[in-house]
Amino acid sequence: MSVAPMPISTPLPAALAGRTVLVIGGSSGIGLAAGELLRSLGARVVLVARDKARLDAAVAHCLAVPGATHDDPVLGIAADAGDERELDRVFEQAGPVDHVLVTAGGFQVGPLDATPRADVQDAVDSRLWGAYAVARAAAPRLPAGGSITFTSGLYATRPLPGMAAAVAAIGAVEALTRALAVELAPRRVRVNAVRYGVFDTPLARGALGAATDEAVAEAGRAFLPGRLGTPAEAAAAPIFLMSDNYVSGAVIPVDGGQSLV
Repeated sequence: MSVAPMPISTPLPAALAGRTVLVIGGSSGIGLAAGELLRSLGARVVLVARDKARLDAAVAHCLAVPGATHDDPVLGIAADAGDERELDRVFEQAGPVDHVLVTAGGFQVGPLDATPRADVQDAVDSRLWGAYAVARAAAPRLPAGGSITFTSGLYATRPLPGMAAAVAAIGAVEALTRALAVELAPRRVRVNAVRYGVFDTPLARGALGAATDEAVAEAGRAFLPGRLGTPAEAAAAPIFLMSDNYVSGAVIPVDGGQSLV
């Protein structure tokens, strides 16, 4: 059967106006920043996270974005995105969805000889199987020109001791990205990933032990920009990937040059 080519639209973020974007892991950090940017572009935003209280606060943040013109409310859906039955409910409540961004996922560290499989299973499940479950739920529902964007991390290419399980999980997400870009191409659905460095998010502050702004500033001095990136700077990358219909199977590093130093 002949399949129509990928639709052509402006590759600028303006193409997202009026589109519905589902952000999984949207209650804080990069996911929340993406929701705020999307809202400012006129997109309809659906945030998904487990914690209802944090989710409600995130919805309020997005609703308060200055200059947002889209009339639809920001929708928050509390759900476990690793559960396929929960994901079916999410898509039913969200209605037609054009793009999906997945920022949720754990990060378990520990040396190989002191970290049994049971200790890292949740992190691997949330990263790899969580991404796989989202793709299974999204693929038959997305329109031609729709997209799925995953997130991975710098340690996939620059591993450190004690991170074998975490690195394997995010590396698997990158491999899944490329495989699904090929598999879903006949549906004209694109799949990409962003490989992040360290950004100033609540998760990173906890991992770095940087509880204050001064500690965060000190942690960023060694990087090429002289600081850590903001969540908004991180969130701009998936917005580009959603906007440009000619990008698929890409894993884009966004790390402020951290991979060079």
